[in-house]
Amino acid sequence: QVQLVESGGGLVQAGGSLRLSCVASRITFSMYDIAWYRQTPGKQRELVARISEGGTSDYTDSVKGRFVISRDNAENTAYLQMNSLKPEDTAVYLCKIYLYGVSYWGQGTQVTVSS
Repeated sequence: QVQLVESGGGLVQAGGSLRLSCVASRITFSMYDIAWYRQTPGKQRELVARISEGGTSDYTDSVKGRFVISRDNAENTAYLQMNSLKPEDTAVYLCKIYLYGVSYWGQGTQVTVSS
């Protein structure tokens, strides 16, 4: 069974940085596109960033210039480097890998940014 495990969340002051990791197992990781989402209570899950199997990335406007998505296919790992964090970035961050309509989700990691 495919597993995705996120880590790297925590509590950080505004202006700080965190790097989230998403490790996949039991899957040919390099074939899949990857996305990071975030969710806060009462709000719809929001797509934050995504990277294709070929390495093309894009971002939601609110994180452009602050967040960087990357992948290491040899390590079956995706990353989300988050810089200049703001209180409004507080959320549970989840990774998703997907290919041809099949998707897998991790359990999420909490990011809390204090003002």
